[in-house]
Amino acid sequence: MKLREPMPELTGAVEWLNGEVTREDLVGDKPTLIHFWSVSCYLCKEAMPQVNQFRDQYKDKLNVVAVHMPRSEEDLNLEQIKQVAAEHGINQPIFVDSEHKLTEAFENQYVPAYYVFDREGKLRHFQAGGSGMKMLEKRVNRVLDELEKTE
Repeated sequence: MKLREPMPELTGAVEWLNGEVTREDLVGDKPTLIHFWSVSCYLCKEAMPQVNQFRDQYKDKLNVVAVHMPRSEEDLNLEQIKQVAAEHGINQPIFVDSEHKLTEAFENQYVPAYYVFDREGKLRHFQAGGSGMKMLEKRVNRVLDELEKTE
């Protein structure tokens, strides 16, 4: 995905955990962070406390959606996905992307990967890898600051 491109439709999940959301639920409401992770990804698990802290800190200003992107056959086990999500406190909606439909729509190749969309649903920031939570926070704050200036 390129910057300023619109958020893809959130379709093709084999299952939603913790409730289902649509693009319409997110766009026009507030900015959105969509993060891709996988049960077999050590960096994802390492970053999860920061993602959760982020989600809780900005819960009134930011939508957060997780996308489980399997990297191997072992990653397709739904019970394992549920267990790892519970262990790591992932209580935001989780799009289980076992068929890589959303992964392809995002043209995403990485876990963890973070996509920040503004209130209009346009991509404003993308980053991949386990480090850089400070940069992610900076980018989210920039989108939130722009939002406050327009209200």
